Amino acid sequence: MTHATGTEHDAGGGNVAQDLDDLLGVLRTIAERAGKAILTYYVEGQEIEVATKDDDSPITKADLAADEVVRQALETLTPHIPVVTEERFDQGQAPEVGERFWLVDPLDGTKEFISRNGEFTVNIGLIEHGAPVAGVVHAPALAMTWAGAVGPDGTGKAIFAETDREQTMPIHARQIPDAGATVVASRRHGDPDEMKAFLGARPIADTRNAGSSVKFCLIASGKADIYPRFGRTMEWDTAAGHAVLAAAGGRVETTEGAPLTYGKPGFENPQFVAYGLD
Repeated sequence: MTHATGTEHDAGGGNVAQDLDDLLGVLRTIAERAGKAILTYYVEGQEIEVATKDDDSPITKADLAADEVVRQALETLTPHIPVVTEERFDQGQAPEVGERFWLVDPLDGTKEFISRNGEFTVNIGLIEHGAPVAGVVHAPALAMTWAGAVGPDGTGKAIFAETDREQTMPIHARQIPDAGATVVASRRHGDPDEMKAFLGARPIADTRNAGSSVKFCLIASGKADIYPRFGRTMEWDTAAGHAVLAAAGGRVETTEGAPLTYGKPGFENPQFVAYGLD
């Protein structure tokens, strides 16, 4: 495989657009395969068995099944690039990472999965030199996939697709409309007063709630403009959505205005804000 981002299999001198297509296609295939594994535990009338991790967050057999699918696929695809997954990290099995590694949340939004509202995702992100350069967010219950990558020349490509359909649609972040920004917020996290203080006098046209990494994808698709996140998140929660948004022309910054970076000690994020186009 030739990576669009100039990783270990870069043949040099290739067609960047084709490389991006190839990379997005492979990531989409892996994520959708994991999504099918998740849906085997999402059967109507079937009880979802839930266990509790040390941090009191829930985990299900679907989390573990998706983790196995994605991790094995990535280790086969790029055997020399470390794979950090939420489930393996929680088990104390995080590999050493360098300038290039994968970040995976095999089932982002486990609470959404348990509540059966459909807003849970498979997240796969590729990090290079602290920045997300490729990622896929797949929502299996919604039959939707968003993916994005940035080539070595800075060319970005972001797409939306429906599961099991080859045809894809390009997506782009939008300029904030004259009527005001659409703000997207977590369905289960966040402090309304803190959000209000951050937004200040900024004109707001609408506020939408969404679970998991779908929030990044709404901005990447030009359906929202700002996603402030003041609660705790881990790097695997954000890497894939961040990559899609960056490829669509948006950005993610800390609340101090610095780019959100990856490979931090403990893989924990500071507070951040995701933006579309200014």
